Amino acid sequence: MPVPLSHTRFIHRRGQPARPHICSKRPKRPRIRRCRARVSATVGTAPHTPYRKPLMPPTDNGPLVTHDVIMDIVTPALWGPPTSCLLPEQSSCPVGRAHERRMGSSVKEGLLPQLSRLDPDADLLEDTDAARPPAAPLQEGDQLPSNPKQGPFFYIGGTNGASIISSYCKSKGWQRTHDSRREDIRLKWCETKCRDSYYSFREGQQLLFQLPNNKLLTTKIGLLSALREHARTQAKVNKTQPSAQAKFGEDVGPVSEELLWTSPGYLGPQRVLKMEEFFPETYRLDVREERQTFFTLFDDTQMWICKPTASNQGKGIFLIRNREEVTALQAKAQSIEDDPVYRKMPFRAPQARVVQRYIQNPLLLDGKKFDVRSYLLIACAMPYMVFFGHGYARLTLGVYDPDSSDLSGHLTNQFMQKKSPLYVLLKEDTVWSMEHLNSYINDKFRKTKGLPRDWVFTTFTKRMQQIMAHCFLAVKSKLQCKLGYFDLIGCDFLIDENFKVWLLEMNSNPALHTNCDVLKEVIPAVVMETLDLALETFQKSLRSQKMLPLLSQRRFVLLHNGEADLWPRLGGSRTFPRPPPPRPPLEATAPAPRARRPAHPRAPGRPTSAVRRPRQPGPGPERPPGGIRDQTEEEREERRSASHRGS
Repeated sequence: MPVPLSHTRFIHRRGQPARPHICSKRPKRPRIRRCRARVSATVGTAPHTPYRKPLMPPTDNGPLVTHDVIMDIVTPALWGPPTSCLLPEQSSCPVGRAHERRMGSSVKEGLLPQLSRLDPDADLLEDTDAARPPAAPLQEGDQLPSNPKQGPFFYIGGTNGASIISSYCKSKGWQRTHDSRREDIRLKWCETKCRDSYYSFREGQQLLFQLPNNKLLTTKIGLLSALREHARTQAKVNKTQPSAQAKFGEDVGPVSEELLWTSPGYLGPQRVLKMEEFFPETYRLDVREERQTFFTLFDDTQMWICKPTASNQGKGIFLIRNREEVTALQAKAQSIEDDPVYRKMPFRAPQARVVQRYIQNPLLLDGKKFDVRSYLLIACAMPYMVFFGHGYARLTLGVYDPDSSDLSGHLTNQFMQKKSPLYVLLKEDTVWSMEHLNSYINDKFRKTKGLPRDWVFTTFTKRMQQIMAHCFLAVKSKLQCKLGYFDLIGCDFLIDENFKVWLLEMNSNPALHTNCDVLKEVIPAVVMETLDLALETFQKSLRSQKMLPLLSQRRFVLLHNGEADLWPRLGGSRTFPRPPPPRPPLEATAPAPRARRPAHPRAPGRPTSAVRRPRQPGPGPERPPGGIRDQTEEEREERRSASHRGS
């Protein structure tokens, strides 16, 4: 029995629909569900509805479709629940019929441009308040939809470089959110690592700044332990005696790495470095054996620097220059170790420290001490795509005096220099560009020291790249890698008066402030290229495409291309080689006797055990060799036909 039609009156607001209140609870379902069936011919003849110019010609299955009918369908999909107030007078809308509305021209003009961009295959007629679907895989050119509630969203935790990151994301049409617990965040950049960020991370759908265990590189003890273990591994492979520094610590397992490092860039094969060639002598104060070794070898002619393992900005650092200071440090360390409170509650123990031999003959620029900040970029963790980036030179405000007790004359970072009252007037002199440093060394030291021309951009740059690659290879097998992780690490190098390059430390979350003219040129370029490379490598890894060439690579230099490494599966272990491109699935076929398949070229690195072996023939009537060959051909044809049906 047909359902009688009803006259339903709609009251609409003019202008854009009001944005509904955002809350964590699920909104109530509308009482009337939008219909997807044919449009009733009686709607166009309603006495209160004027004639609308048709958008599509009439068909045999239904009447004309007008502007207002389409906007009645599109509005819930774009803006959420409708803002009109529905006043039923007799009965509800019959199933299979849509209603034409009277709508204001301002709403019409605002929504029609969006209509042209809609996917014609998209289902726009589902419930407007359905449960939020999972975020789609991140696309490099994602643009912001018309609904301000819907992403892509990005989250920034902290103020370090926030304006640069925000400008970059907004230029791509993304929208910033301050809710770190949203499930549909596409990019999360946080200064401080939080366990919840990694627990809720969706691999292959999000980008997350900072690898979870980057402390293997960015803490003093982590980097020291990694370099020692790597040195012991090299000594075993080379069958040589490890250095004195490498003897401390314990081996956690053999790590097989190549002894010749080859850069994918313009560098050729390089000899693997020894730890003592680029890393100052260092001892841990939280290990009794190392602590006693340091106290024994110290003499008054040396200068040492004591650092907390996980601090930055010069916090907690002090110098050790005489026996009295060593004795005081020894007594303090012993009292902490003997304190029963710290034995019962080890989590209250003070932060572990290291002591490092101070480089007392640094190269000076106009009498000032300096070091160089460069960048190690891990743009992709699956596979690893590691890059080197130039930074800038950091100088002290005052002339270098090794006997001075003022730490601002020994530490070059901006945090320490800002403590001086002269910083406001001389801050531009505390930061040099790499071009400025190169010109200065060419003018002052090229002839006197016999250096090659452009020593900064040739010898020095290659040495920094070699040291960075050495440190990365030392921890590569231990870093937690998932598709979507990326990291930018600040590396501090010091040059002594003999032009020997020393790695002082590596820092997570490097300073991205732009309080100097040089920093205003360097930092934004580093951040933008970091995000460009992270997006491009993410997309290529997601689609199993070759990484090179990289269109977004400008100033960064590739150090390590991990495409040839063992490919870790999404959320799995790293013992599997990179899978080949997916093939069309085969339909289920009737069981047939197994036979040797035609030989296919195996992917490099594929384990031999993965090759399927033919089943040994069981008892039965004897068959001639030709019969087996014919049966194999028949099975091959059957599989071909099945694959064509399934594709």
